[in-house]
Amino acid sequence: MLPSMLPNSVTESDGSAVIRALSYNIRSMRDDEEALVRVIRACAPDLVFIQEAPRFFRWRKHAARLASKTDLVVLSGGATAAGPLLLCSLRAFVERTEDVLLPLTPGLHRRGFATAVVRFGAARVAVLSAHLSLDGAERRAQADLLLDRLGSADAPYAIAGGDINEPPSGPAFRRLSAELQDCWTVAPWGGEHTFVRSTPPRRIDAVFATRGVEVLACGVPTSLPGITASDLDRATDHLPVLATVRLPAGAGA
Repeated sequence: MLPSMLPNSVTESDGSAVIRALSYNIRSMRDDEEALVRVIRACAPDLVFIQEAPRFFRWRKHAARLASKTDLVVLSGGATAAGPLLLCSLRAFVERTEDVLLPLTPGLHRRGFATAVVRFGAARVAVLSAHLSLDGAERRAQADLLLDRLGSADAPYAIAGGDINEPPSGPAFRRLSAELQDCWTVAPWGGEHTFVRSTPPRRIDAVFATRGVEVLACGVPTSLPGITASDLDRATDHLPVLATVRLPAGAGA
């Protein structure tokens, strides 16, 4: 049965944690910042996997302002990860963070990962925000690097959110979904397409989770209270992907 409502975040009596993870390409906050803030706040996320965070003049100030306005804190990333950024709520206990720059292909934009390991309740999870290349061959190679990074994170669970820059039929997307759970496919909720300013609309943004993470719901939060079609259109050129997952306690925690 498909979920009709989005579960709320909660820490359960055994230490397991239900969390909300939001992946969002924010186009360097060049659009309507207040609409962006309203969308993020309405999603009530515990983790935000941002792509295209501000990378240039006073980028740290911009990231901190966005975090403050959404009642979150900066976890890792930004210009030091070539654009991906991680925000988190105060529910998260941070173990470590690392910004990773990927190999540079001459003539193409530099790419990177924002990464961290955090705890919610008694559950440890590695998290990674990514924005894969526009070049197909480089994008496929970066999918391998993403999987390698999650595999070496020394955490029982992992969640990755990102702009994959291709639909689920593409080789990089297929590589990721072969090793990880594509949360939309597991528990579709809300809307599907994340880039609707194209013909046809496409799903090119996703939240992935390792096996063992229980995916409760995932999709574009079109009908979530507090979110309007106008804000989604004005905030940025992508639509957000919101996933609710359950992280079991223990498992090497």
